[in-house]
Formats: sequence, C-alpha cells, structure tokens
Amino acid sequence: MSAVITPFRQFVLKVHSRCDLACDHCYVYEHADQSWRGRPKVIAPHTVDRVAARIAEHVTRHGLERVDVVLHGGEPLLAGHERLSAIATTLRAALDGHCRLGLHVQTNGVRLDDRFCEIFAEHGIRVGISLDGDRAANDRHRRYASGRSSYDQVIRAVERLRGRRELYAGLLCTVDVANDPIAVYEALAALRPPRIDFLLPYATWDAPPERHSETAYADWLITIFERWEADGRPASVRLFESIVRTTRGEPSLTEAVGLEPSTMIVIDTDGAYELVDSLKVAYDGAPATGHDVFRHALDEVAAHPGVLARQRGLEGLSATCRECPVVGSCGGGLYTHRFRAGSFDHPSVYCADLFKLVSHIQDRTKMSSHAIPYACLDSLATGLGSADDVRLLAQAQRSVRRALIAALRPRAAGEVWELFARMDQDHRDELEQVLAHPYVRVWAVGCLRGEHPVTYLANIAAAAMIRTGQDVELPVAVIGGAVHLPTVGTLHGVGGDTVTLVARSGRITVAGHPAPEWHAVRTVSSGDYSIVLEDADPHRDCHQWPTAGRLAQHEAAAWQEAFEPAWRLIEKEYPQYAQGLRAGLTTLTPLAPASGGRDVSSTARQAFGAVAAALPADPATLALLLIHEFQHVKLGAVIDLLDLFDRSHTGLYHAPWREDLRPLEGLLQGTYAHIGVTDFWRARRHAVHGADRDTAEREFARWCGHTVAATETLAASGALTPVGERFVARMRETVVAWQRELPGLADRPNTAI
Repeated sequence: MSAVITPFRQFVLKVHSRCDLACDHCYVYEHADQSWRGRPKVIAPHTVDRVAARIAEHVTRHGLERVDVVLHGGEPLLAGHERLSAIATTLRAALDGHCRLGLHVQTNGVRLDDRFCEIFAEHGIRVGISLDGDRAANDRHRRYASGRSSYDQVIRAVERLRGRRELYAGLLCTVDVANDPIAVYEALAALRPPRIDFLLPYATWDAPPERHSETAYADWLITIFERWEADGRPASVRLFESIVRTTRGEPSLTEAVGLEPSTMIVIDTDGAYELVDSLKVAYDGAPATGHDVFRHALDEVAAHPGVLARQRGLEGLSATCRECPVVGSCGGGLYTHRFRAGSFDHPSVYCADLFKLVSHIQDRTKMSSHAIPYACLDSLATGLGSADDVRLLAQAQRSVRRALIAALRPRAAGEVWELFARMDQDHRDELEQVLAHPYVRVWAVGCLRGEHPVTYLANIAAAAMIRTGQDVELPVAVIGGAVHLPTVGTLHGVGGDTVTLVARSGRITVAGHPAPEWHAVRTVSSGDYSIVLEDADPHRDCHQWPTAGRLAQHEAAAWQEAFEPAWRLIEKEYPQYAQGLRAGLTTLTPLAPASGGRDVSSTARQAFGAVAAALPADPATLALLLIHEFQHVKLGAVIDLLDLFDRSHTGLYHAPWREDLRPLEGLLQGTYAHIGVTDFWRARRHAVHGADRDTAEREFARWCGHTVAATETLAASGALTPVGERFVARMRETVVAWQRELPGLADRPNTAI
C-alpha cells in the first residue's frame, strides 16, 4: 500500500439500485456495465452499519473535519421514508463527535412528498433534483417506461423544495444539444435554484455523443453562459464557476474540469466499493474495485490503481492534454470521457468543446470583469470607499450593462441594432451616459426574462442621439401611455405600443399624434453636484416600496429644498461618504409616502447608482437615508464582481434589526448598510446638542451593538469564501473600533453589546 494516500471526502451511497423512470440516457441501466442486475434492490441495515463504521474509521485516521454523503441510486426515494430516515440516523450517530457530516440526496423527484421533506429537514439532508429544462427538453429523455411524462411530478417536487429553502440544493441538467439552450436555462432559472449543474452526457471515444458540429456542446453551453452572465449570475452554475475559479488558480468545484485529485468513492447496495459511477459507460466491470465494506478499510480502496489514476493531476493526462494552453482549467475533462479502446490515455471525447468553452469563458471574464486591488477591497469593506474605489465599481457595472445589451441582440430589430451599433462607434460617450442610467439595467434584465419589451432599445438609442444634437425619426416603445427617453425626458399622453418619435431642432414629438405633453428629465442639485430626480422612468417601480407618480411642480420643488441642505450636511459632517456618493450616486427616485409618516427608502439590486426614498421630514433624515442606501449600492456592485459567499448556501440567520430570519446575502447587505447608519449617528452626536445629542448617543450605541453582533454571525456562518471572510473581518474591525468609544467599553476592545 502506498505510504501516502489522498483521503476520501465524498461518498456516494447507493441506497436503492432500481428506478421508477426509464431515462434513455441513464448511465446505470443503458450503457456497458450492467452490474446493477445482481445488486440488492435496497441496502440492508447491517450494510449501512458497516458503511458508517468504515467512514468513521477513515475520518478518525485522517483527522477530517467534514465529509459529505450523497444518498443515491437508482432512485433513492424508492428506499422509502423509514429506511432513508434510519440510514441518516445511522450515519449521523457514527460520525457525531468525529466530523461535520453533510448529507445530500439526488433524486428524480417524482416520489418527493411532504413526509420525505419532514425527514430531510429532521436529518439536515439537502435535496438535488434531476431536471433537463422545460417540458419539451425534460420529456425527451426523462420518462416512465410507458413513455409517460414525468415533468409535472418533478415540478411539484421542486415547488415543495422552494417552500423549504433549507432543503433545496439545486437542479441537475443533462445537456442535450437538440434542446433550445435558452428555453432550458429560462425554465431552470425560473425555479430559483441555489445551484444548477450542467452535465455533459456520459460518452467515450468508442461510444461518442451525438452532435451536429464539432463544438456543438460548447456552443450550447456558451449560449447559456452569456445569458447567465447578462442576468447577473442569478444562481450558482458549478461548471462555469469552476472554469472561472481554475483560471484564477483556485480549486474546481467539480470533477468535470480542473486538476484536483478526486476524493470521491461509490458504495453500492451490497457494500461493494466502486469507482466513479460514470465509468459504467466505458465497459462492463469498469467501476469495480474488488473491495467491499465488510473486508476492506477505505485506506485500502484509496490505494487502488483506479482511484490513483484519478488523482495524478497533470501527470495523469495524455501528452496532447499536457501541452494544451487551457489544461489548467480543463484538466483533461472527466476521466470517463477519455476512454478509447481499453485506455484512458487520451484527450476527452469533448476535447474541442472544452477547449472552446474554457477559452470563451476565460476571454469573456477577462474582458468583462474588473480586478479589485486588495487596498480597494479593504477600503470598501470598512463601509467607506474613496471616489476612485466607487469609480472602479461603476466601470465594472459598465461591462455588466454591455453584456446585458449584447444578450438582447438576437431579439432586437435589425435596423435598431445597427443604429445602436453606430451610436456605440461614433458617439460612445453619449450612449454610455444613457446606458449608465440605473433603470436601463433593470429594463434589460426584465427584457431577458420576457417582462419588458425589447423595442425599448430604440428609446435608448434615440435618447443618445438627442443628447448629441442629432435629428431623430425612429419607431420607439410606448409604455403606460408615455414615451420615455432615459436621461432626456418623457412624452406623456401617447397611445399604442409603438410610435414614431420625431426630434428636430430641439423639439421632440410624435409623428401623426396630437401634441403630447413633453417633460424634460428633472434634477436636484447642491452647488456643483446634480443628480436625476427620476419620477417618470417606467422601469423604476422595482423597489421594495411603491414609487411616487409624476411629481407636481411644488413636489419637485420640495425635493430640491430637501436635497440641497442634506447634501451640504453630508459634505460638512460626513465627507468620508461624500466622495463615494459623488462618484456613484446618479439618481434619486421618489417613493410614495408610507402610512403613518414612516421614513422609507430602498435600492434595487439591478439599479446601480439609484437610491429611492419617500420625502422625509428634514434634511438630516434625507442625508441618513442617502448614506444608508448607497451602502447597498456599493455592496451590490462588489457582489457582482466577487463571490463573497457560497451562492448555493440556503441557511437563514437572525438580523438584530428584523424579526424574520434572513438569507446570508440579506444579512450581509443589512450589516454593511448599518455600518453607514452607525457612522451617521456616531458623527451626529458631536454636531447636535441637548435632547438631540441624547438621541444620537442612544442610536449610535444601538446600531453599533447590532452591527457588531451581525458581523459575528456572518463570520460564524461557515458560508463565506476566503475573500468574503477578509471583507467581513474588515467590516467587523471598523465597528469594533467604534464600539470602544461607548461609555464603559473603552477597556473591552473585543466585547460586543
């Protein structure tokens, strides 16, 4: 036995060897290895006992802090409620006190019911569902033996999990290039999974995949990647993120790519150890090790040649792969896919696809992403951020917007796209000013989801043309009886869905239409600083609170009267925030007054640069709302650039300022925003007197305590990435330092209230 082995950290435990579907692409039943026929249908209790004991033995010997067990099949739910509960109980009992155990189940979902969900919640089991996209895509392969569709049952299962987010692990989709990639992506994304796995069909050179071109699978996945990027990465996609991570020198999240050694082993229903399941497509007996849980320790299996072959990294690849420029990310692809005529010493059968996909993602992320120097990240993590720091975020947002617009090209009318492209070439600065309007991104994201009309692209082009002084005669979109031209103004009282906009010599109207009412875009200003007062954009109603309607003249004047002293206050008492606000805050959106005169404010995740608020009673409150909400704007832009946390994490956490539990991102956003709130009252207590100072002291103490406690919850979540841990540590350093200013805590630097 080798003196040094790589311990196993993931165990695929087959709890049932049969399935209630007859998927024609299944690697268990439809390919070369047919060993399932001789396996017990369901794993026996004494076999589970030995499995648990072997894993505990392995964990203890290697000092492992965590292992994961995936309950698999066949179809694992065929084992039944009580058997699965007993298996989970046995595993947890054996490993309790030795390591943390992650339990998972991968199922086709058709048998998932409320009782299973209760069991999974009781044992902390997260559930992955196999689903190939929309009904047409899923029914191409995932059917009953009778040919009947499984789609409705699977969707019901997913909806159950959406109501139990702590159980919902994600969706597994097998790629079929005969399916429409965007239809597949949209169907999966609509189910709001924390993670999507795209799985290339298991194939070898001896049994190659069906394809209509050499890079059909790359082209299919690239189409989805572009849309996923344009949508702002709404869910984790393991394959794409692994390519991005390996490009940066970080470990892969999947065996499908990357050079990390495999740490997974399969245990079948009879207790036999098997190599990776996908080897069943290579030849009969390919996964077999000749070892089992009754006679062999896991260290013996770890020394098996078939295990070691998947742990050799670059050395274990063919000469062709070792010379490839993308090998650091590709890693030769899945081991199974390299098989040809008795040998795995070949490139992947998907070699051309992987080369194109990896190259595209590497080029695309280099083009569209913006590195954040640690000095900049640390500056932002304090809750502040200089003008240069915020400008860097704004530049990154420019790339996000361009990716969104590029994704719309197949849907846009040819003449409008050509006009848009000409404006981009000849008048890029003017076009960029329009694209930078916060609600342009909101429209583009909604358009990609089918919620907003693509014809609005013409309104954007027309607005840029008007800003350059050009004459315009162009069909544009009518939304809610108005033609809105972002950053320019709005024509009210217009009927239909599209009209021809005419702009000549500074006059803007609609061809063949009774004179519509033109309102130029409004602004508020203080000194040399001016921002848009957005009361007309049809896409601004994306905030937590309802937006106000078109402001009357006296209402707009009230906003100006409030903004000017509020900004002077920020510049005088909060100069550390003023510079970042100047660099990034472009738009103030009035909200409808809240009941009882409450102060309400909001930002929208897709609307970088915009803060929304109901008009508060005094300028100081408006200053507080601007500082508070712009914290959300900054952090949202950071999250667009960096993974601060595991996006598939579904844990819920207490936020001291709310009664309901919050997802990790919600807690992170709230904590970061309340750094600004804490700092506001920290400074305010030195600028006011009497009862106002007492109020400021109390508010500073309250928010400082809440924010320190929240940073500790974030740090203890176990879901932060290394850069997220660094970011939260800087956040905590900021508020802990302020905490020392509180009476009685000067000598207790690490004490949270």
